[in-house]
Amino acid sequence: MNLNRIFFFCFSFFVTLHVQAQVDIIPKPLYTKVLDKHFVLKNTLLVHADPGLESRLYYLQRLVLAKYGITSSFAARQAAADISLTKDEKLDEEAYRILITETSVKIYASDQAGFLNAISSLDQLLSAADNKGGQIQLNTLEIEDKPQFAWRGFMLDESRHFFGKEKVKSLLDWMAFYKLNKFHWHLTDEPAWRLSIQRYPWLTQVGGIGNYLDPYAPVQFYSQADMSEIITYAAERNIEVIPEIDMPGHATAANRAYPFLSGGGNEKHPDFTFHPAKNSTYSFLTDVLREVKSLFPSDYIHLGGDEVAFGSDAWNNDSKVQELKRSVGLQNNKDVEAYFIRRMADSVERIRGRVIVWDEMVDANLAKDRTVMMWWRHDKPEQLSRILDKGYRTILTPRLPMYFDFVQQENHRYGRKWGKGFNPLQEVYNFAGSQLDSLGKRKKLILGIQANLWTETVTNTNRLDYLVFPRIAALAEAAWTPGEARDFEQFTHILKKHLLLYRDQGLYYFDPFKDANPEPAVIKKSQKQYIDNPK
Repeated sequence: MNLNRIFFFCFSFFVTLHVQAQVDIIPKPLYTKVLDKHFVLKNTLLVHADPGLESRLYYLQRLVLAKYGITSSFAARQAAADISLTKDEKLDEEAYRILITETSVKIYASDQAGFLNAISSLDQLLSAADNKGGQIQLNTLEIEDKPQFAWRGFMLDESRHFFGKEKVKSLLDWMAFYKLNKFHWHLTDEPAWRLSIQRYPWLTQVGGIGNYLDPYAPVQFYSQADMSEIITYAAERNIEVIPEIDMPGHATAANRAYPFLSGGGNEKHPDFTFHPAKNSTYSFLTDVLREVKSLFPSDYIHLGGDEVAFGSDAWNNDSKVQELKRSVGLQNNKDVEAYFIRRMADSVERIRGRVIVWDEMVDANLAKDRTVMMWWRHDKPEQLSRILDKGYRTILTPRLPMYFDFVQQENHRYGRKWGKGFNPLQEVYNFAGSQLDSLGKRKKLILGIQANLWTETVTNTNRLDYLVFPRIAALAEAAWTPGEARDFEQFTHILKKHLLLYRDQGLYYFDPFKDANPEPAVIKKSQKQYIDNPK
C-alpha cells in the first residue's frame, strides 16, 4: 500500500485530498483512484466468493437481478469470475476495498459488514453507470474505504403514526444503500403500542388503537412474525434493529390497555407514567422485555427515560410513591425516575442485554459498561459534557440538526422549528465534523450519530419521504466521512443524480435545488384542520 493510501486510512487527508478523483458514491469514500478504461457487465455474470461469504454473494446476486436485470451463476475459481468476494484479514472492521479492472470486479473485506458496505458502493456505481443495449459500463478504479463512526443510525417513530412492513423495508433498503447500520424503532408511546407481546395481548388490541391525530383510528401493530421478518431483512443488509420500549414516561398506550400500571399524569398527558412504587409494574415490564429480547437479536434495548416530568407531578399525591421515597431515601421525583430506570436496567442485564437511554438519565447511576446515552437536547450542551465526563459511551442525535421532523427550509409550514432554527440539508451534512475535536480525549466515547423522525406531522408516506429524502444522504456522509474529507459542493453534484433515483422509486422527496415538489400538508381528518405547529 503506498504512502497516500496509508494516510487516508489514518484519516490524514491534507496530502491527498486535492488529487482524489470523484466517484458517484454517497457517502464519499476515503480513497479513490479512477482510471480511463472500462469494465463492461453483460446481462449474465459469473460470481465467486471465499468460503463463509455465501450469504453475501446471494445478497449481491438478488440485488443485481432485481435492480439491474443481471443474472448470475457461480464460478468454481476466482480467476474465472466477473465479480469475486475475497477475505482480507488486514482490513479493519467494516472497511473494504474494490478493484475494478477491464476484466473483473474484485471486492475485499475482513468481515461481513465490510462486504455489505462494498456491495452498497458497487450498487451506487451501477446506478450511475451508462447502460447501453443492456450492458453496463463501469470505469476501472480502486476504492479503499472505512467509516468514521461505528453507529450510523436512523430512528422511526411508529407510535404516533404507523407505516407498515413494506414501508419499513423500503427505508431499510435506502439505509443499506447509504451504509447506515442502526435502525432505532420507537414502538411505544402515548398514542399507541405497536409491538405484539404474547403474554399481554391487550397492549396491541387496546393500546394499538389510535394515532397522534385520531385516538379512534383502527388498531395497527406488528405481529411477532412481522417483526422477525423485518429483523431478518435488516440483518441481510448489515442493519441492527434496536427496539425502544419507553418508560417510565410516555406510557399512556400501555396504561390504557392495563390500567393498574398507571402512575398518573395530567390533563394534557393523561396516564403518562408507569407507577414507580408497585412491584407489579416492574414484573409486568420485565415480562415485556423478556419477550422483546427474544425477538430482537440486538444486545440493546432502548428504555427511553425522557420527559418524565410531563406527567410525574401526579406522583406527589400518590401515597405509595411517597412511601417509596421515604423507604428508599429518594428526595424528589427525579430520584424516583432514576430508581425506576435502574430497576429496569437490572432486568435487562439479567436477560444479558444492554440499555440505551436519553440524556435525562445521566445522573441515574447506570452501569457505564452496559449503558449508552443518547444526547438529544441541543440546547443543553452541558448535558453532553456531563455524559462524557462520567464516561458513558454516547450517540449524538441533537434536535438541531438531527431531528428530521424539523422543516428543511424557512417557508415550510407543517413541520417543527426551534425558534427560527430548522434543519436544512447542509446543516445535517456538516454535523459531527471537526467541531468534535474540541472534545479532546472524550471524543473516543462518541459511538456515532443518528437522525430521528418523530411523526406527529407525518400522516402518510408522502410526508415521510419528503422529510427523510434527501437528508438521509447527508446524514450518511456525516456519519461515514470525517469532516476534513467532506465537500458539500461535490456532494450536491452527486445528490442531483440521486434525486432521479428517488423519482424512479416513486418517492415524494424534497428537492433542495428546484423545490419542485410542494410540501405535503398535515390534515386532522376528524376536524379537517391543518396542523401548523405540533409539539
